[in-house]
Amino acid sequence: MSFEAPTKDMLFNIEHLSGWSRVRRLPGHDALELGDVAAILEELGRFCVEEIAPLNAPGDQAGSRFDAGRVTLPAGFKEAYAQFVDMGWQSLQHPEEFGGQGLPRSVGAAATEILNAANMSFALCPLLTDGAIEALLTAGSEATKASYLANLVSGKWTGTMNLTEPQAGSDLALLRTRADPQDDGTYRITGTKIFITYGEHELSQNTIHLVLARTPDAPAGVKGISLFLVPKFLVTPDGALGDRNAVHCISIEHKLGITASPTAVLDYEGATGFLLGAENSGLECMFEMMNAARFAVGLQGVALGERAYQQALAFAKERVQSRPVDGSSREAVAIINHPDVRRMLMRMRALTEGGRALSAFAAGWQDLARHAETAGDRAEAVAFSEFLIPLVKGFCTENGVEIASTGVQIHGGMGFIEETGAAQHYRDARILPIYEGTTAIQANDLIGRKTLRDGGETALRFVALIEQTEQELLRGSTAAQTMAARLSAAREAFLSAVRYVLQVGKQDANAAFAGGVPYLMLAGNLMAGWQLARSLLVAEAALARGEDPAFMTAKIATARFYGDHILPETAVQRDRIVEGADSLLSAVL
Repeated sequence: MSFEAPTKDMLFNIEHLSGWSRVRRLPGHDALELGDVAAILEELGRFCVEEIAPLNAPGDQAGSRFDAGRVTLPAGFKEAYAQFVDMGWQSLQHPEEFGGQGLPRSVGAAATEILNAANMSFALCPLLTDGAIEALLTAGSEATKASYLANLVSGKWTGTMNLTEPQAGSDLALLRTRADPQDDGTYRITGTKIFITYGEHELSQNTIHLVLARTPDAPAGVKGISLFLVPKFLVTPDGALGDRNAVHCISIEHKLGITASPTAVLDYEGATGFLLGAENSGLECMFEMMNAARFAVGLQGVALGERAYQQALAFAKERVQSRPVDGSSREAVAIINHPDVRRMLMRMRALTEGGRALSAFAAGWQDLARHAETAGDRAEAVAFSEFLIPLVKGFCTENGVEIASTGVQIHGGMGFIEETGAAQHYRDARILPIYEGTTAIQANDLIGRKTLRDGGETALRFVALIEQTEQELLRGSTAAQTMAARLSAAREAFLSAVRYVLQVGKQDANAAFAGGVPYLMLAGNLMAGWQLARSLLVAEAALARGEDPAFMTAKIATARFYGDHILPETAVQRDRIVEGADSLLSAVL
């Protein structure tokens, strides 16, 4: 079915949830108007609908192919990528000094969602390039930035992240790839890397691999990991492409989903690499790339949720089956009239819009973390942004799988048939809670680094802000007051969980971390519900002024449904965290 980019909802979130009034006053953004943002997103939406989305199903059916070291992508991908580069879409959120457009992260997040909803397999290549750009901006020398960033920002070259190896999985302490120093200041990289998205392809002139490896005298464990830049083709001093480097693709994976995206096994056979940052600081240098990738993967969860919802809604309006339970018709009706189908559709919509709202909120803090005027404002924004990233990644990807699965359910038996397309969304979504750190890894980060490390300070600052929104809701309509009660109960559940984690975390780590994923899902649910509560207030005020009644009424309905049907799940998660550790840890397996 056709795809329509949800630009109106994105613009609403950018204006009302991303801190736009503060963000647009930041350096480089002061001349940017919402009308400009609307024009950009609408044009990107048109391009994705017309050029990228039509490649999604055929690309899934054809898949990428590997033969004698060469990877061939499905028909149309190379031509579409050339258009993508020519139109400057890779450059949206990157610095102007390297040829980027310097747009706010909230705009970049919306663009990422649109592209991934159109075709996630295609979008994975630009996504990894975005991450490589972030890593070079953070860890690259001035000479390295001058040599590589302009071509990456334009999309003329693409980037990859090379972390894990066959024996390591998520445990990077087990990495074995070697980096032997050479007399000319370069390093000789030897080893095998797996799960390298777009590790080999035909879209760009050069591929810039960012590789974690160990120098000969490196300490054991993660403290001995360094980060290296290893280009597919070496770059001459004048910026031209030189000799082929000694890195080769030896196979690509056969996967459940995203079959058009080549996931490569790369063999480094003494390839020339260049150190980024200091030796043994590889994880710190890779941190920006990993954070960017995790946030983007969360957006992929929202994107596939939107795509699955649009398809399920269209099907439910057309599929005629069964008479209504209230006896209002003697004939079979479209299934959208049946209460449980409406429940499923509204849950799909509410989780998708909640994830989108949460992502826009988080993106605004990312802009402030980099460019806020005072050190205090930047420190606050960094803390908020870092707390929210595992929520966007974990909560939105888990929901992406649920939404896609519900889409299959709404299609009934036809959803299990590949020809409808519903199954592809489900298969594609299933990787997302695994990519760039599983949900449990995100949860461990949220508990360990984002809650215990600062004594719950950031979590409690969010609690105080949510309580302020509750007070605003209590002064509003009946619907707003009901939402205030739902939000308050969810906030109390979160507060109880935070106190429990702080109480037991330093004495019994297993008990605290046993509730890690429930803690993440509770926090994500609360934060998304909070943003939809804020949306309700904005929409009610706009509706009172007669602004866009259809959209504002739908926005209020979504927030109400979220409050009644999804926010109450925080109570269950709270019980799992606070009261469930003993039965989990004492179970005999």
